[in-house]
Amino acid sequence: MLPSLKTIRETARVVALPLRQPFRGIASREALLFEGPEGWSEFSPFVEYADDEASAWLSAGIDFAFTASPAVVRDRIMVNATVPAVGADAVAGVLDAFPGCRTAKVKVAERGQTLADDVARVAEVRRYLGPEGRIRIDANGAWNVDEAEHAIHAMCASDLEYVEQPCASVDELADIRRRIKYMGIPVAADESVRKATDPVDVARRGAVDLLVIKAQPLGGIRAALAISAEAGLPVVVSSALDTSVGIAMGAHLAASLPALEYDCGLGTAALLAADVTRSPLVPVGGSIPVQRPTVDAALLAEHEAPGERVQWWLDRLERCYALLEQRASDTGSHGWRAYRPL
Repeated sequence: MLPSLKTIRETARVVALPLRQPFRGIASREALLFEGPEGWSEFSPFVEYADDEASAWLSAGIDFAFTASPAVVRDRIMVNATVPAVGADAVAGVLDAFPGCRTAKVKVAERGQTLADDVARVAEVRRYLGPEGRIRIDANGAWNVDEAEHAIHAMCASDLEYVEQPCASVDELADIRRRIKYMGIPVAADESVRKATDPVDVARRGAVDLLVIKAQPLGGIRAALAISAEAGLPVVVSSALDTSVGIAMGAHLAASLPALEYDCGLGTAALLAADVTRSPLVPVGGSIPVQRPTVDAALLAEHEAPGERVQWWLDRLERCYALLEQRASDTGSHGWRAYRPL
């Protein structure tokens, strides 16, 4: 059963954490944190997301705070470095913050940049990592099929591990997968999982080779595990620029998967210039531990969001909670399908 809204609000704190460099067009990451019997949890959908989508993130946060996590089969998770759409000259500085990571995910197709910028960035990542490093690129669905084919061909010399969400639609993903099959580069889906009414459709239709799954957007650890099991494809567990509390949720998801073939996108706390714990879950030796961080009261106070932003998040919490209540009432279920976006 859902805990009461009053129970959640009693411990709710809203923080604004600065980033080391802009990412997704933002320089500060806002998040609402709250504590339950299992420890601290996080509700941090990006501010532009509508309430129906954001409510899945709240379902995940409630589950992590008030329900024991599934049993784990590993105590550390290998993670990738994340390289924003920076200039090639800034790549080394970014990667220095991810010590020991053998894999890097590189953002490409940034608005206002060119394919030449992407090629140079990826080539510099290859130079930094050396021939044994693994490079995956993420276009966030920004290319059409022809653009994707051209761009992937331009970057394939850097030996790509896979390309994540090169195009927006499932049909386009299936098309580009066919076109680049001769290159031997797998295609991964992210937005086509976490933003879809049916998150398994992209796998069912054979449009991709692997899935990127995230605990918060999919409604929680159990929801993501159910999606992974139904899809039957290899998965990469990733984060959404979470605080270390949200990263811990992702780490518990990754640790409970029966198989984990790829390094996970759970090293993004290294992109934050501040956190809510004195022991942030940043990569050490290329991995992070599977543990809940101890939230520091002084850091919560130091990075508390301005008053108007605190109220904005509390209002959002109330609206999203009402959606969860309504769905639970309508379906009589607390499974992940009950909490998919409308």
